[in-house]
Amino acid sequence: MKDRRKVVILGSTGSIGRQALEVISWFPDLFQVIGLAAHRNISLLEEQVRAFRPAYVGVVDPEAGSLLEARLQGSGITCFRGVEGLLELVQVPTCDLVLVAVTGVAGLRPTLAAIEAGKTVALANKETLVVGGDLVIEATRRRSTQIIPVDSEHSAIFQCLQGSSGVAKVILTGSGGPFRGYSRKQLEEVTPEMALRHPTWKMGPKITIDSATLMNKGLEVIEAKWLFGLEYEQIEVLIHPQSIVHGLVVFQDGAVLAQLGQPDMRIPIQYALLFPERRKNRLQPLDLAAVGALTFEKPDLDNFPCLRLAWEAGKTGGTMPAVLNAANEVAVSAFLEKRIPFLAIPEVVARVMEQHSPEPVSDLSTLLEADQWARRLAHYLITTNY
Repeated sequence: MKDRRKVVILGSTGSIGRQALEVISWFPDLFQVIGLAAHRNISLLEEQVRAFRPAYVGVVDPEAGSLLEARLQGSGITCFRGVEGLLELVQVPTCDLVLVAVTGVAGLRPTLAAIEAGKTVALANKETLVVGGDLVIEATRRRSTQIIPVDSEHSAIFQCLQGSSGVAKVILTGSGGPFRGYSRKQLEEVTPEMALRHPTWKMGPKITIDSATLMNKGLEVIEAKWLFGLEYEQIEVLIHPQSIVHGLVVFQDGAVLAQLGQPDMRIPIQYALLFPERRKNRLQPLDLAAVGALTFEKPDLDNFPCLRLAWEAGKTGGTMPAVLNAANEVAVSAFLEKRIPFLAIPEVVARVMEQHSPEPVSDLSTLLEADQWARRLAHYLITTNY
């Protein structure tokens, strides 16, 4: 029997991390979990550690990390603490693949560290490429490593491109979120509870709100540009409420390839973990007759301007995508805490972008400075205006 693939999961207590561990449990002869990391949910992390018995564990929150280390004393497990600990975790020599499933720009530094260590990265954190696409792609080329996308849309494009050439454009699909077809007046009444009820996908709170504003689709546009080496004119977005067609590639000869599947993140997670193999799993196969109709429509950029803002940030380039992302993270957090209304999210992002003078990305510090500047301004705007 060949050696099992040795996996480290960052964000193991989140939605993607939990589903990844479920997928791994289906194939015990193929995978060995050697490292798990979380932000501060050490109760669940400890359960995962006892179930999968990794050699390494990481906790970003120092206090929670100290508590878990005390609980695991005598177990022989090496505990890493803080952000620097994550950087050590992804570089352990025995690791083959790092699944980056943390939320937000926090995924950037560990992803870069994993690439520099020569690891294959299964990327479920779109902000990493939105903010640091220049640096990340350059690092993968220099280190001859591979990024395998986990997002359902980018996984779909990645699958359609295997063995193909002559791409004219790619089409990213989105469900439209819970407020597809809403008027601006209706959107004024949206609450966090309403926005968290996604019609087809089960995701974490931040990405669910991004899906409701269509910012998620905008971030995916920027991510697709870097993943597949495209121009923005080669990327299209269509709203597809059934969430069955996850992505399409249009070729120069007029042929179109599409990837279809149930709206279940365990499918692209399994593909990323097993690539290039495919194995039968425990999920129900897609029944197109039961689905019935598949429909597509253009996105509403007037009532959902976050998609347009992301496109503008991507085309501007430099530090502007980092500013877009940082302002959005602050605004989404404020909305979830009921400090601003739903429609204030794009307003805050737009105002922060308007006040930013983008700079070329020369190093990580340039990006992190732009990120912190945008966060400070977004916090100020929220505090003084809402």
